[in-house]
Amino acid sequence: MQYTKTYDSPLGEILLAADEQGLTGLWFDKEKYFARNLDPEHKRGDPPALKETCRWLDVYFSGREPTFTPPLHIIGTPFQKEVWQILLQIPYGETVTYGDIAHQIASNRGVGEMSAQAVGGAVGHNEISIIIPCHRVVGANGSLTGYAGGVDKKNFLLRLEGADISKFSIPTKGTAIKSEW
Repeated sequence: MQYTKTYDSPLGEILLAADEQGLTGLWFDKEKYFARNLDPEHKRGDPPALKETCRWLDVYFSGREPTFTPPLHIIGTPFQKEVWQILLQIPYGETVTYGDIAHQIASNRGVGEMSAQAVGGAVGHNEISIIIPCHRVVGANGSLTGYAGGVDKKNFLLRLEGADISKFSIPTKGTAIKSEW
């Protein structure tokens, strides 16, 4: 059984979902894949994983790096889980490219190369945004691209973490966002 709760953030309402094992989803209202894997039989509740997630978000949105991770129940394909585990290793306030992650996976697997496009697909389908920090992944050309919650939110989160985003290009409203994936 999944339980849900809403969290009011500086970026608007966030829907949280968890089961007995841990957090299963964290979605910004109206994001691209909003509640995609939410169990239709879910109900409102406040299990320990949701309480811990709210505590983590309180610390995070206060501008501090959380020193703990709420319990996570990561649901996805083996490849997605491999990508998301790499995302969990990206330090607070730092960024990597989709290509960096592809190279790391290729190296881990002992193969010559891995598709940055495939990595982008996995990053984009991350169900636990912010905590699994997909906002820390940027385009090879320095663009803040590819965030299901919206580039404006990605920009906010990176600034909140103190990331040096002066080197990145930020698409303006109405500008088509070119994806490197």
